[in-house]
Amino acid sequence: MRGTATTASATGNTWSNWAGNQRATAASVLIPGSVDDVVAAVNAAAAAGQRIKPVGSGHSFTDIARTDARRVDLARLAGLVSIDRPARLVTVRAGTRLRALNELLAEHGLAMPNLGDIDEQTIAGALATGTHGTGAGYGCLSTFVEALTLVTGTGTVLRCSARENPDVFAAARVGLGAVGVLVEVTLRCVDAFVLRAHERPAPLPAVLAELETYVAGNDHFEMYWFPYTDRVQVKTNNRVAADDQPLPRLRGWLDDDFLSNTVFAGVCRLGRAVPRLAPTLSSVSARALTARTYTARSDRVFCTPRRVRFTEMEYGLPRAALPEALAALRKIVDGLPFKVLFPVEIRFTAADDIWLSHGYGRESAYVAVHQYVGMPYEPYFRAFEQVTQALGGRPHWGKLHYRDAASLRPAYPRFDDFLAVRDRLDPGRIFANDYTTRVLGA
Repeated sequence: MRGTATTASATGNTWSNWAGNQRATAASVLIPGSVDDVVAAVNAAAAAGQRIKPVGSGHSFTDIARTDARRVDLARLAGLVSIDRPARLVTVRAGTRLRALNELLAEHGLAMPNLGDIDEQTIAGALATGTHGTGAGYGCLSTFVEALTLVTGTGTVLRCSARENPDVFAAARVGLGAVGVLVEVTLRCVDAFVLRAHERPAPLPAVLAELETYVAGNDHFEMYWFPYTDRVQVKTNNRVAADDQPLPRLRGWLDDDFLSNTVFAGVCRLGRAVPRLAPTLSSVSARALTARTYTARSDRVFCTPRRVRFTEMEYGLPRAALPEALAALRKIVDGLPFKVLFPVEIRFTAADDIWLSHGYGRESAYVAVHQYVGMPYEPYFRAFEQVTQALGGRPHWGKLHYRDAASLRPAYPRFDDFLAVRDRLDPGRIFANDYTTRVLGA
């Protein structure tokens, strides 16, 4: 589902996210161009007894960025700060979009080791919510952070890394915007590389039977299950030495623009208008996607900007729980009083040591459920959440979920350690909003 992405919108003090399910009108909007500007904004908010919230590109589905107080737009706090090419370390300002970051890195013969499938987020927003790609050897994007700088709730500019303020580093790499305003990030990159992508339809039972082979045998593996069918689209991406099989321009337009955006949008509109057609449309969609193999620069394989809008919930699960979760999900979909129009995305990541990362301490399988914009979704998402919570699931911080601090604390062994860092860095809770109060407590 590739195409030209549309980001969040803002008119005056009114803001909405990309999906259109979160809206807010701020008392004031600040657009800092420097770290000093951020410090001044934080100090002014604290002096006025008001809350302040940084906002990136609006690609989160939760209310994590909503505020009716002071909103900080990071658009001007973007671009390259420094680069150490021999060490492969790149420092950028926190408002840098991933798409711009990828181009910047390519100019210097570098790349991110892994990416998710959207490149419209700011690096700050992607890190704050635990954005991830897929690949058994890779954690979320926050695992590539070498160091970061943030402005705390007391107006202090604090740099942290594994050696400098290590407790803050463990908390702030996936910080939910609750411990400070991220202003600079140093990323540990790799030499630029090429991926060979292989995409093909397959029967779900056959893929599940060989799941460990798929996960362990490829650099990056994911699949999309089409509801009401036994079909999945399997995607594997593996490093190769040369870009020797580029996708022909016509085939790329046909698959990624026309079929995955224009035609798919029409299918979703038809399914929304005539819900009883949804199972047939899902079956046709599953069989319309034919096999293809091509090579390209890594970020151009990883990232799939989208035009068809949706709402989404995603849960990270212990990898062994995936078959049980999928079996339950199929029963949920079949029993809903409405139809599901979007495929279900399944990805895999390595364990990490970041306190509020969904992958903390365990290898994970991620299951993302979507619904076309304008279609009912809450009963679907709540039913799936009930299943995943019982299996030890952790919700993606930027995707819709209904958990609170009481239910999340047992899921994260270092939850209280995170809260202790927040107490120290934001004692006045000027970075709090309804979302952080719900998921972290007051």
